[in-house]
Amino acid sequence: MEEISIAQAQAELDRRRGIPVWLHLETTTGSYTALGPEKNPPVIAFVRNARISFERGEVRGDGPYRVGLKIDGGWVYAEGLTHMEVTVRDELLLAGHDDAGNLRVALHLSATPFRE
Repeated sequence: MEEISIAQAQAELDRRRGIPVWLHLETTTGSYTALGPEKNPPVIAFVRNARISFERGEVRGDGPYRVGLKIDGGWVYAEGLTHMEVTVRDELLLAGHDDAGNLRVALHLSATPFRE
């Protein structure tokens, strides 16, 4: 993965606007990262292969970045994104990593369902 280019990420979101896509959204403070000195239990959210269509997608911030997708009746939102990749399967992968390279947040979009 490469560091996010706002222009490239925005172009990829714009290209997917208005068409049905499959969503993978994941956040974690513990599954892939070691617990800090506070010893709090991990906080995790995970959505895989939800079918959505968004009317507007926006990249904001100075890094780490925020991405919001305006869907019918609400928003899908991810913050803390640092890296991106467009795969050979034309999947848009946006991810946020901590200083040690551990995954903290992921927002992925695909025209086909993600592998189980």
